[in-house]
Amino acid sequence: MELIDGKELAKNIRANLKDEVEELKKKGINPRLAVIMVGDDKASKVYVRNKSKACEEIGIDYKEYLLDDNTTMDELLNLIHILNVDKNIHGILLQSPLPKNLDINEAFKEIATEKDVDGFNPINVGKLSLNQDCFVSCTPYGIIKMLEAYNVPTEGAHAVIVGRSNIVGKPLLQCLLNKNATVTICHSKTKNIEETTKNADILIAALGKPNFIKASMVREGAVVIDVGINRDENGKIVGDVDFEDVSKKASYITPVPGGVGPMTIAMLMTNVVKAAKYREQK
Repeated sequence: MELIDGKELAKNIRANLKDEVEELKKKGINPRLAVIMVGDDKASKVYVRNKSKACEEIGIDYKEYLLDDNTTMDELLNLIHILNVDKNIHGILLQSPLPKNLDINEAFKEIATEKDVDGFNPINVGKLSLNQDCFVSCTPYGIIKMLEAYNVPTEGAHAVIVGRSNIVGKPLLQCLLNKNATVTICHSKTKNIEETTKNADILIAALGKPNFIKASMVREGAVVIDVGINRDENGKIVGDVDFEDVSKKASYITPVPGGVGPMTIAMLMTNVVKAAKYREQK
C-alpha cells in the first residue's frame, strides 16, 4: 500500500504557482481573489482562513466580503455584479453553505464565467461535460491531479464514485469520463452498494459519512480516494473510508487529513492564476 500524499503534492503545486504569480506581476498583473461569505458557519470560516493563507503564500491578493445572515438575494447578486465588472478582481468564490433564504444556484449563475474559479457556473459545468476548456470544480480537479501524479491509469479503468453532489460527485464523473474511465456513481438509493464498490479499480468516497467504506467493500489492489472530512464520536477528524481496515487491501490510498483537502485549495489557487492569465490574453 502506498499513501497518496496530497499535502506534499499541493506544496509543489503552490511553489510553481508562486513563480507564475511573480511572472504575472512583472507584466503588471496582480492576481486577485474575492471571497464572499454569508453568515457565521464555523466550518466555512476555517476553509476561508485556509484559502487566505494559501493566497498569501503564493502572492495572490485576497479580498474578503463578509455578509450577515440577513443579507437578501438582491444584495448578494448586486455584490457579485460589482465584482464581475471590477477589472482588478480575477476570481470570485462564493463560500457554501448559504443561509436557507438564499438560492446558491442562482448566485453561482451570476458569477462571470471567466471569474468562476470554483467551476460552479452552469456554463463551466456544461463545458466540462463537453470536454472543453473551462474552470473545473476544485476537489475533482485535485483528485485528477493526484491520480496523474501517482501514475494511476484511468483509461479503461472502472471508477466508482460514492456520492452525487454538485460539488464533487457529478463534476468528478465528467472529469473521469474525459480521461476515458468507465464510471459508476452510487448514492443513497443505490441497491447492493457493496457489489458495485467491490468492482472498482478506483474507488472515490464522497458521501460525508464517517468510516462508511469498509474493507469488505473494496477490491484487493484498488486505488481508494477519500474525500470525506467528518468528526467521529471522539471528535477526531476521519474520512468516509475506514482507513485502518481498507489500507490493508488498497494499492494506493489518501489519508484524512492530508489527502484531498490540501489539493482542493491548491487547485483553487491554480484556477485563480488561470483567470489572471485569461485577463492578460484579453
